[in-house]
Amino acid sequence: MRELNLPQYPFKITGKEGGEMIFDEIRRKYVRLTPEEWVRQNFVRYLVVEGRYPPGLMAIEASVRLNTMKRRVDVLVHSRRGTPLMVIECKEPAVKIDDSVFDQAVAYNMALKTPYIVVTNGIDHYACRVDVENRKYEFLHEIPLYDDLETCETP
Repeated sequence: MRELNLPQYPFKITGKEGGEMIFDEIRRKYVRLTPEEWVRQNFVRYLVVEGRYPPGLMAIEASVRLNTMKRRVDVLVHSRRGTPLMVIECKEPAVKIDDSVFDQAVAYNMALKTPYIVVTNGIDHYACRVDVENRKYEFLHEIPLYDDLETCETP
């Protein structure tokens, strides 16, 4: 798999070339190792190790309903109270992060109303603080630590 713009972490990978499986620590099972899954697993590990995000408050491929359609959010981070806190959209490294990628994350967030959105392709990472009421967002200079997300949550 391609080297990413993230620290290197050890992973459990099994299977033959072209059919590799990677162990997902959050879902506690092996999943097919695609370029997008490689980005997701590395980014989740980054959040857990560097950002101190609690693994038990993260959901992988969480279902969300957009109008009448069911979709899956790549990663959904919850607060300690169980409310959605951050939507994360992962793409494979070959996919450029553009407006269409942001639009996808924003569409998920219309249903979830989280205060944060992150998009990544493993090379480029963008984090936004969302003002849901005023339908505005501001780009952040870095991915926030989990405890910094919690301090912004309203009681």
